[in-house]
Formats: sequence, C-alpha cells, structure tokens
Amino acid sequence: MRIVVDSREQLAFAFTGYGCEVEPGALAVGDYSLAGLTDKVAVERKSLADLVLCLGRERDRFQRELQRAAALQAFLVVVEAPWSDLASGNYRSQLNANSACQSVLAFSCRYRVGFMFAGDRTEAERITHGYLRHYLRSAQDRLQAIVKAHGSAA
Repeated sequence: MRIVVDSREQLAFAFTGYGCEVEPGALAVGDYSLAGLTDKVAVERKSLADLVLCLGRERDRFQRELQRAAALQAFLVVVEAPWSDLASGNYRSQLNANSACQSVLAFSCRYRVGFMFAGDRTEAERITHGYLRHYLRSAQDRLQAIVKAHGSAA
C-alpha cells in the first residue's frame, strides 16, 4: 500500500511499522490518500485546536473543503482528541461547546463525511492507516468482481 501525504501537511504521520510506503504529493482535498486513488479517497487530520478553528473563524474555508470532499467515494476527518474534549469545551476558544458539537454533526450529515475522534495522535495514525487499507481492499474486491464478470461474459 502506498500512502500519499499532502506536501503541505504539517506534522505528517510516518506510518512506521505499518508495512506501507509513504510518498509526498499534492492532494486536492485531505492530508492522506492512496497512490492512484487520490480522486477517490482521502483522510483529513485535525488537532482539536485546528478543528475548533475550522468550526469557528475558518468555517467557510472548511465547508468548501468538505464540499470538495463530498465528491470523493470516501472521506474521513480524523481528530487527534476525544469527543469529550470537544463536548466539554476543553479547548482554547470562545466557541460554545454545544455549537461545536452540533456543527460536527451537521457537517457529517450535510456533506456525507465521517468524523472520527481518535483520542490522541497515535490512534489517529492507526485509524488513518486502517481507513485507507479498508478502502483499498474494497476497491480491489470491486475490481476483481468486474474482471470476473467481464471474463465470464466473453
């Protein structure tokens, strides 16, 4: 598995110990994707502070990113914090905790985007790798089904 890391990603995951290759690239949406499938799947990594900023002051920019992400087959926002930190307002911002939580839920519904609160950076990396691995396996299964159907039609 070859994971593409957006060249603008700060503090990129190394995926050490996962048995995959990591290569830099320019992604139109998200921070991580799969080589050859960057127009199909992506993962956006957020620290809690970054997410709160995206739910407040940078909301319009974040919504535009989510609109672009909705065109992908699969997109996940992975947050390097537990949901309870967002829900309790355990962050440095005046953003109301209930408003922040409701925004995440609304964005999830409106843009068909998953949000996964990983608890910490290590788990966020594990989730990112797992999500991309499962997407790749599903894509391989779909391709095999197409090849099988085409082979039996000939």
